[in-house]
Amino acid sequence: MTDSIIEFIKTFLMLSAELLALFIVVSFIVSLIQQVVSEEKIKRFLNRPNIAVNYILGTFFGAITPFCSCSTIPILAGLLNSKVPFGPSMSFLIASPLMNPVMIFMLWALLGWKIALIYFVVLSIFSVLTGLAFSKLNFAETYKSVTVKGDGFFSNKQGSRVKQALNDAWAFLYPMLPYLVIGVFIGAFIYGFIPADFITKYASGDGIFAVMIASVIGIPMYIRPETMLPIADALVSKGMSMGTVIALVIGGAGASIPEVVMLSKLFKKKFLVAFISAILIVAIGTGLIINSVF
Repeated sequence: MTDSIIEFIKTFLMLSAELLALFIVVSFIVSLIQQVVSEEKIKRFLNRPNIAVNYILGTFFGAITPFCSCSTIPILAGLLNSKVPFGPSMSFLIASPLMNPVMIFMLWALLGWKIALIYFVVLSIFSVLTGLAFSKLNFAETYKSVTVKGDGFFSNKQGSRVKQALNDAWAFLYPMLPYLVIGVFIGAFIYGFIPADFITKYASGDGIFAVMIASVIGIPMYIRPETMLPIADALVSKGMSMGTVIALVIGGAGASIPEVVMLSKLFKKKFLVAFISAILIVAIGTGLIINSVF
């Protein structure tokens, strides 16, 4: 019992320090990038004549801009209201919550660079293909042309860029801190107290049904990636398949209840069904790919 407590404390402190440092550094760098990537620049780039490049740019801008639906959805509404092509805007929508830099670097730090690389490549391809598919299916007709007020992510800020980046790093970390602490606590508890054979016996499935169940469960659970990834690391270390855990993370992050609610203000039900289905497909597909590799 004493050894388990020591392992719990050691893991909790180590993960907390590692992830706090990662959050601050990555958020600082991303803020510097975002200070020169205004909403107007995104609109201009996504309106270029080369349609194929527009989808790639939509995915790229989604990956480096706001990490949560409270900022992503208002920006999406602004893009569509400005007559930015629908397909690339959809690539932006898919990439933003699933491919943000903090999530990618957390995957790298906790599960290894190979997992992070496969995740990034698969999600990039999926974002482009989803944008293209939604455009071809004429889902632009489901848009209600309404305006959603956001949190002013692209609003003008005072002070030097470095000072702004420091402020942004803290502003992003502060609301995420409780979720991070909860995730690290649960992860450390699993490390210290849950026997490996328990995880292997009850939650180690790597088949399609296990991955499908994890994908579906992730949506109503709405476990933020900041909370889930430390838990995922612990589960994987105890024998749970990486792909199953990744499917759970994608389901929760890609089609969270708050995001779907906000999207319902912009789109008709037909779009929402297609959006949730698309997230489930990529969650299952990514999970199976990772399980087949590892």
